[in-house]
Amino acid sequence: MCSPDHFTVEYTINPWMDTTQPVDTDLAKRQWTNLVEAVQAAGHTVHLLQPEPNLPDMVFAANGSLVVDGVAYGAKFRYPQRQLEAAAHEKWFRSHGWPYVAAEETNEGEGDFTYVEGPGLILAGWGFRTDGRAHAEAADALGRPVVSLRLADPRFYHLDTVLAVLDDHNITYYPGAFTPGSQRLLERLFPDAVIADEVDAEAFGLNLVSDGHNVFINTEAAGMAKKMAAAGFNPVSVDLSELKKSGGSVKCCISELRS
Repeated sequence: MCSPDHFTVEYTINPWMDTTQPVDTDLAKRQWTNLVEAVQAAGHTVHLLQPEPNLPDMVFAANGSLVVDGVAYGAKFRYPQRQLEAAAHEKWFRSHGWPYVAAEETNEGEGDFTYVEGPGLILAGWGFRTDGRAHAEAADALGRPVVSLRLADPRFYHLDTVLAVLDDHNITYYPGAFTPGSQRLLERLFPDAVIADEVDAEAFGLNLVSDGHNVFINTEAAGMAKKMAAAGFNPVSVDLSELKKSGGSVKCCISELRS
């Protein structure tokens, strides 16, 4: 995770960003700290990436890599405003002894990649940020099969805004964010998935992190939290309203290090 010390909205690279809307960096830091404490209270270790000036979106640490089996496949950001973040992530992994594969194809880490442990599948989004060719590159780098899913709604420009892994075998997702073919693929692969609706997605309720029991989710997504509870999970709500101004929430803030 990376503290939002320099967080602001000074450019527009997704539909949620509005440079005319005031941003309270101190409030963003307090909200982020509450998320860190909630994750630690559930027994997880949080490693910190040093924030760098002039990179206001570094708080969204999930976008910097995909880590599977102890190997990090690095990001290569689409927009120039974020491209220097990739080097900061690479430096962290290499300095901490993690095998690191630098990307040649455009991808935004766990923004568009996630991993389902049971079947050993990487689910990968494309259509807005990540180039589809990065899916083959990720498969080669990590030695795991990749399922390509095409995103269809520009409001949900990253896979992690409309799909989340809940445990080793199941997921939750919003079907309307995908093309018909990708919807059919998800239905076949995950017939027992928790289905979210547009209201859940707009509240960034799918931008969550689950450890198989606790589901860390933003407070605005009350309906999604009820769905999680009904599915047998323990929703842990954290207010990240300030960070949502830049188009991110819980999952965006957390890069999962799978050893």
